[in-house]
Amino acid sequence: MSHSNAYIVGFAAAVCVVCSIFVAGSAVALKDRQEANKVLDRQKNVLAVAGHLPEPATAQAVQTSFSQYIRPKVVDLETGAYVEDADVATFDQRERRDDPATSKAAPSGNPAKVQRLPDQGLVYQVVDGEQVEMLILPVEGKGLWSTLYGFLALAPDGTTIKGLTFYEHAETPGLGGEVDNPRWKALWVGRKALDDKGEPAIEVIKGAAGPAAEDPHRVDGLSGATLTARGVTHLMKFWLGDDGWGPYLDRVRGGGA
Repeated sequence: MSHSNAYIVGFAAAVCVVCSIFVAGSAVALKDRQEANKVLDRQKNVLAVAGHLPEPATAQAVQTSFSQYIRPKVVDLETGAYVEDADVATFDQRERRDDPATSKAAPSGNPAKVQRLPDQGLVYQVVDGEQVEMLILPVEGKGLWSTLYGFLALAPDGTTIKGLTFYEHAETPGLGGEVDNPRWKALWVGRKALDDKGEPAIEVIKGAAGPAAEDPHRVDGLSGATLTARGVTHLMKFWLGDDGWGPYLDRVRGGGA
């Protein structure tokens, strides 16, 4: 049985319309779940670098642990001051970065290859009751193949590193992907992010660094992943500097945050 060209085109168009309606409907129906999963994933990564990720990391356990140990705070990046009236529950730093109305171009040619900076950012205080035990700062920058997104945990002194994690990147497994290796991340603990003058000083070197007490500003390199390691150095120095969290860390060290 044969059909005319008009019939075939009409049938194909009808199928496309039905499929597009189905896909659009599914996207709308799943939007709330996708947003919830995004929030849950972020909470897991914050808890992991804070050392409070529950086992098993069920949604309920993560939410309970997050509410107990983590206090999100919105910060004005230019002044370093907390934005007290901000809605931390709905704040999305990436969305703010990507909106021209709430961001600005980053300094051109910066080694971290950061393109835009939000006017406000979200930090996390790790607390025990009212005592702040740790500060967790979002960081991002280019590696070899991708943008690395992570969290850097600092002691309340705003200088001593307590932990590091990268939760999103597309670096080469076994090479640059070793930024996920727990043994390498453990080498950061106890190092100093800033020097005695408050300037960014932490860097990933080629070869092996000394113990944290003797070589506080350097971390072992990643074998076969020089460009990824260099990217980590660049993004750390960018976000610890004046264009990133520098004004906030100045306040922390001065007791004003």
